[in-house]
Amino acid sequence: MIAVAKARQYLEQLGLHQAAAVLESRLEAAAHKQLPYAEFLVDLLGIEAAARRERYLRTRMRLAHLPFHRTLEQFDFSFQPSIDERQIRELATLAFVADAANVIFLGPPGVGKTHLAVALGIKVIEAGYGVYFVRAHDLLEDLRRAQAEHRLDRRMRVYLAPKVLIIDEFGVWPYDRAAATALFALISARYERGSVILTSNKGFAEWGEVLGDPVIATAILDRLLHHSHVINIRGESHRLREKKRAGLFGTPHAREVITTQGTASEH
Repeated sequence: MIAVAKARQYLEQLGLHQAAAVLESRLEAAAHKQLPYAEFLVDLLGIEAAARRERYLRTRMRLAHLPFHRTLEQFDFSFQPSIDERQIRELATLAFVADAANVIFLGPPGVGKTHLAVALGIKVIEAGYGVYFVRAHDLLEDLRRAQAEHRLDRRMRVYLAPKVLIIDEFGVWPYDRAAATALFALISARYERGSVILTSNKGFAEWGEVLGDPVIATAILDRLLHHSHVINIRGESHRLREKKRAGLFGTPHAREVITTQGTASEH
């Protein structure tokens, strides 16, 4: 037992805390199975490696600020037949990350754009790369404020550091020229250096109106689309489908419920 205690002490000193915690139980299992020393060592170090990877993934997920945890396996491709599942599976190989290419999901609200963006982000994290998720409105407000306070370069580092930046819900709100200029600076700085996954309910022809400057919008699109994969989703909102299943459509009372819910959500 002295030797076991000493081995545990050394494991702790080396920072192998999970291996130290399970040392005795793994020794007993190895003795019962009469495992060779090398196999016992592989078993013990494998437990430590798995624990470290789990801690790494938890940290990366937290730093990514993902709004939820949804995978490609949870996405209902049968509900959105306009999506080419093979194309999404190909994106999940992360070749676009290696190429510093962009992925742009276009479509109306509720069709799964954010789900797919987050699912790809999770794949990127699992592959060992950094990811950062931000709503477009929050991003542009942050950049506009930083520009006004003459600290845009410093603030920009937050959005340049991750290998993949996810910008969600672009086009929901209109932006002024200062915000558009700041976004152009960010997209230009990431151009051919890191990937952007962007979701939008606006077609490219509408970006000039959204950004308040067609020239800046064209310059942003020029860089975003140069190396990109564009997925245009056409279909029914998943959220509205759930309301239909619940019987909230089709009757005067149902329309009243929907109106009431919509009014409440606006406040």
